[in-house]
Formats: sequence, structure tokens, C-alpha cells
Amino acid sequence: MTLTVCLYFPATCHSSGVGLATVVISFVFTTYYNVLMSWSLYYFFNSFEATLPWKSCNNTWNVVENCSRGFVDKDVYLQSASQQFFDYRLLEKTAGIEESGGIRWELFGYLIFAWVIVYLCIFKGVKSTGKVVYFTAIFPYFVLFALLINNLQLPGAKKGILYFVTPVWSKLFTVKVWVNAAAQVFNSIGIAFGSQISLASYNKFNNNILRDTLIVSLTNSFTSILAGFVIFSAVGYMANIYNLPVDNIATDGPGLVFVVYPEILSTMPVSQLWAPLFFFMLLCLGLDSQFATVEVAVAFVKDEYGPRILQYIKREELITLAVCLVSFLLGLPHITKGGIYVFQLMDHYTAVVSLVFLAFFEVLAVCWIFGVSRISIMIKKMLGKAPNLYFRICWMVLCPILMLVILISSIAQYTPVHYGKYSYPAWSEWVGWAVSLISIVWIPLGAIQEICKNKGSFRQRLKTAITPTVDLGAEYPSSEKQNLDLQMSETLLSSVV
Repeated sequence: MTLTVCLYFPATCHSSGVGLATVVISFVFTTYYNVLMSWSLYYFFNSFEATLPWKSCNNTWNVVENCSRGFVDKDVYLQSASQQFFDYRLLEKTAGIEESGGIRWELFGYLIFAWVIVYLCIFKGVKSTGKVVYFTAIFPYFVLFALLINNLQLPGAKKGILYFVTPVWSKLFTVKVWVNAAAQVFNSIGIAFGSQISLASYNKFNNNILRDTLIVSLTNSFTSILAGFVIFSAVGYMANIYNLPVDNIATDGPGLVFVVYPEILSTMPVSQLWAPLFFFMLLCLGLDSQFATVEVAVAFVKDEYGPRILQYIKREELITLAVCLVSFLLGLPHITKGGIYVFQLMDHYTAVVSLVFLAFFEVLAVCWIFGVSRISIMIKKMLGKAPNLYFRICWMVLCPILMLVILISSIAQYTPVHYGKYSYPAWSEWVGWAVSLISIVWIPLGAIQEICKNKGSFRQRLKTAITPTVDLGAEYPSSEKQNLDLQMSETLLSSVV
């Protein structure tokens, strides 16, 4: 749906309103997401030590009296060696968000390294990025399959896989599960981030968007399931070793990747092989996401301000460098000793709260304001055939209603952000909502701007503002397009005025 609109009108997708909001949320995302890449690099280089540093409790950073080699029951006040490596070696974590603790200079260096990699891969535009992605997108599958084959031979793997595939039906009635599931899909596919929209604008006009949509959706689902089998087969192995329930070991957030799996890797045969491969795979996966989101901000700056900027700097590569540099500077609070709390706050209010809002308004703008009829006309011109009834019903009814239900439910059952057992102070909640508003606010501002610049009564201005003005081409008479516009405008006005 969004691929169609921005393939048809690539120059106007990000100019205002929802389009501009997706640019802002993508830019905010880039400022903290590369911190994960710095962590991956840190673990990757530490994996080459003779003994994996998160394997024992005999290191200078360990709190020996409550350090455990391996996992323990949740009711026991002990930490695994990998948890202490993450908290006290990688992060040097403070007691809360109120204590920044200063910059972690090792992470500062790795963050610079991560941004240098990103810049060198994207500074020539999507053509150079496309070449790099052939490796960064394909290589992780070799590692995942190798890990899966290895994990399936470990004792207890079946126990973890059964935990992964066994449904807990009561969870279907929990709103938080649906909100998190929606946020996960949006993150993994790039919905509401603008990355798909930006990349689609480079496609040929007659590109088979149906094929692309099916490939992306199916590949994403397959990869998620494959990664689930890899993770939970290893979790089952650990549960078997320490005679614990699987849910005592399985966790969410960055802890699963940077605490649980490093501990698992340290117990595997040939751990010095699997650990570097695993963290290099994480780096590749993270770079793929970062390429796409940085490209959104870079493309916006080039499209909106490129001609004026190039009068002074002459080289487009410097625009990309400026975007990367600003994102790097804004990411520095996340690599302080209290940075994990900032990271969790930003991730919650950007990758969950803001995304749900933006996804709803994007669906509303494309399906109800721009109109399913117009989308069908565009697809027919591009592919030679109109979308079938299933897609039109999804666009017109199912998608908007489902997004509205998720949006209302997430607001009604909102729970404050937390990190483990740490509860954030009240002022940080306001900071989080301010972060969300940074991207969301462009939607009402765009609507107000459109209404104010039109003439007539408020009803006439509103009607004009929600009437698409783009030209679908001469082969479709203007009277037909006008009828489509008026019909949609009247429908919307009758429901809101």
C-alpha cells in the first residue's frame, strides 16, 4: 500500500504530516540504535580472548559474593557471570537514570567505529548500500542454520523448542501482547519508520510491488521463526544443565541477546568459534536496519534541501556525513554509565508508543483520505491489473479498525516504562512522552497548516485539506478523479463534523 503511493509520487512522500513524522521517528531511532552495534562490537572483540570474559566470576568487575557461574532460580538473589559482565564491565551501570556516571570511553570508541562502518556503506547512496546488503543480509542465515544444527544436538534442546511453539492462549486476551507484537512487526519490516517508503521511491515505475511485498513479509516471518528455534533450543539446553524451568532463563529486551545467549555460548563446545560468529551476525543484522533508517533522514535532507545545501558544500557525501555526525552526537547519552536507562526509555517511547500512533495515522491517511479507489487505479497503471477484493477490504476496513483497536487499547492499558526491577522517576516519564511527541506532533501541525492555507469556511477548508490533489495521469479523466475525491471527502466530513 505505502510502496504504491511512494513509488508513484516519490518526491512528496516525506514533505509534511505523516510523511514528515516518519522521517523524524527514523532519525530518533538512528540516534540510539547504533548503541546496540557498539555493544555487539564490544562483545565481538572480547570473544577472541583465550577464555570468554563472561564465563567466570574471577574477574575484577565481578561482585563475587552474589556471582553465580550459570543461571539460578529467580527467587535466589544471585547474578550470572554474563549478567555481571553486561552490567559491570560493558555498561558500568549506575543505580538509575538520575546518575549519568560519565562517558564509557570504550563504548565511545566502538560507537565511532559503528558510525564509520555505517557511513562507508551508505555514503554513495542506495547503490553502494545494495552491494553491502548482499553480504549483511545473507551471511546471518549461514550462522543461524549452523547454530540451529549445533543446538539441536544439545541435551534439552527439545524442551526449549516445545516452550517456544506451545501457545499460551490466555495471552491472546492481553493487550500488551498485541501492542508488542505490532511494534515488533513494524520494527522488523520497517512499517511506519519510512524506510520501505524511501527505498521504494528508487524502484522502477512498473516494479512488481506485490511480489516484493510477499517476499519481504514471508522472509521476515521465516527469519523470526528460524531465530526463535535457534534461541529457544539453546535456552532449553541451559535449562537442562541447571535443572531450571525454561521461563527462568528466557527473558526479553537486550538481556536475551547480551546476557542469556553469551552465557549459553560459553558452555557450548568450541565456544571461541560460535561467540565471534554470533556477535558478527548481530552486527550484520543491526547494520541492515541502520542502513535503511539513516537513508530515510538522508533522502529527506537531499530531497527537501539538497539544491540549496549543494550550493555551499558541492558534494552529496557530506550531507550523509552530517546526518551521521549529528546522530552520533545525539547518541552519546546512551553510552554513559547510566545510558542503559536512557536507552530503555528512548526505545519504549520511540519503538512502541510513537510507532503505534504513526502506523494508525499512516493507514488513515493512505486508506481513507487518499483512498482505496485511487490506490487501485495506481496499481492497475503500474502492474496492468487492479488489486483483488481481499486487499481492498484489508486496506479499507481491516487495517484501520485493527490499528484503531490497538491504539485505543494501548492508551487505555498504558504501563510506565521500567528496566528490570528499576522503576523510572516521574520526570523521566514526561521526557519519554516528549520524545514521542517529537515525531507525532508533525501530524496535527501538518493538518493545521493545510487547513489554514485554504480559503472559505472551516468546513470548506477541511474538505479541501482532505481532498487529494495529485494527478493520476491523463488516461483517467479528471471528472472521474474528482468524483472519487468528493465521495471520500463527504464520507470523512460526515463522520467528524
